[in-house]
Amino acid sequence: MPRARRKPLSRRFREWRGVAHAMLHTEHPVQVHIVPMRRCNLACAYCNEFDDVSAPVPLAEMERRIDHLTGLGTSLITISGGEPLLHPDLDAIIARIRRGGALAGLITNGYLLVRDRIERLNRAGLDYLQISIDNIQPDDISKKSLKVLDKKLQLLAEYARFDVNINSVLGAGVRRPEDALVIARRAVELGFIATVGIIHDGHGQLRPLNAGEQAIYEQVKRLGKRHYARFHQFQDDIARAEPHDWKCRAGARYLYVCEDGLVHYCSQQRGYPGIPVTQYGRDALRREYRTAKPCAPYCTVACAHYTSVLDQWRDPQHAPATASMAAEAPAAAELVQIGSASERE
Repeated sequence: MPRARRKPLSRRFREWRGVAHAMLHTEHPVQVHIVPMRRCNLACAYCNEFDDVSAPVPLAEMERRIDHLTGLGTSLITISGGEPLLHPDLDAIIARIRRGGALAGLITNGYLLVRDRIERLNRAGLDYLQISIDNIQPDDISKKSLKVLDKKLQLLAEYARFDVNINSVLGAGVRRPEDALVIARRAVELGFIATVGIIHDGHGQLRPLNAGEQAIYEQVKRLGKRHYARFHQFQDDIARAEPHDWKCRAGARYLYVCEDGLVHYCSQQRGYPGIPVTQYGRDALRREYRTAKPCAPYCTVACAHYTSVLDQWRDPQHAPATASMAAEAPAAAELVQIGSASERE
């Protein structure tokens, strides 16, 4: 089934404008993940990023946070959760991102997608949507299965005017790794981007992929080879459970803003900087850009890696520069570890 529309030239222009701006200037975020509500309509066993009671962040507060981020020059703001499609003002949040000049993304489990909802996302100005599909048949770990979601994918193929990425997973705790290849092939068949994430075990540790998993990983990589996200050297190292040598620019080029409006390095390392996003300014961006992160060698957070690629060739990093910063920063072991949650970005 063909996609409804090819990527419009205006989006291509905005993408390249964002890349050019990031190459020329380092004192602005390239990508921000922002959470408008923690509540989710599913309860996947591996996930620590949801509850079933939280109220949505009020629209006025979301707009205040978004306006500050776009004022900093943020290129891409991705809405995640919880399940963001539960937020009653999601379309207005997307429109606010676009009005501020940023690209707008959305990470969803896909359960609530119907034709009308997709067309509303089109009208709001959504640029990108990602769904992670964990298996072919639902099980006690995850209900995000191809069997349940395939009809949603067909609706997206027919009606979406935004880019769609389908992510599958490999690694510790994945019962049927061969499902990842089936899911990726289905995504490509429908005209979508296919990616794969490698996940920790329940203790936050990586183990090397076995020979069968490695073969599947290589095949999925080839399916997605034309997409910019195929800067996959870090995942090659992760697949072997080896450290990756890179400069993590989280806290500067990539931000994770939780439902309470606090800035964290990412969804798997929470607790620092811990500053309200509306108070997060150039001084914090400069500091975190130059700060080495102790968790970086075994990091699986794809968005942090892809965003930081832009700056690998320049500006060395160092340990916390001042005694006061070292004192206020929690030790690496004290940061909240989201151990078995796969990177859904």
